[in-house]
Amino acid sequence: MARTVFCRKYQKEMEGLDFPPLPGEKGQEIYNNISRQAWEEWQARQTRLINEKHLSMMDPDSRKYLQQQMEAFFNNEEADDAEGYVPPEEQ
Repeated sequence: MARTVFCRKYQKEMEGLDFPPLPGEKGQEIYNNISRQAWEEWQARQTRLINEKHLSMMDPDSRKYLQQQMEAFFNNEEADDAEGYVPPEEQ
């Protein structure tokens, strides 16, 4: 049976991740409080942000920006998305 967590983003019990997605304390926090669905949605948004904003993961400022966006996304706060992005179902 899949493990469940109370998802911080969706405020309900949902399927959890199989293992922490990041090393250290932040990875453990995500593992304990973020659902598989929310993590997959963040991964897609993160990819769009990296591509559309031409972010470099070698740049500490880019990594810090993504960290801030991830926290906003999981907390249901105002977060950036790629400008001009139209989800496939809306095209």
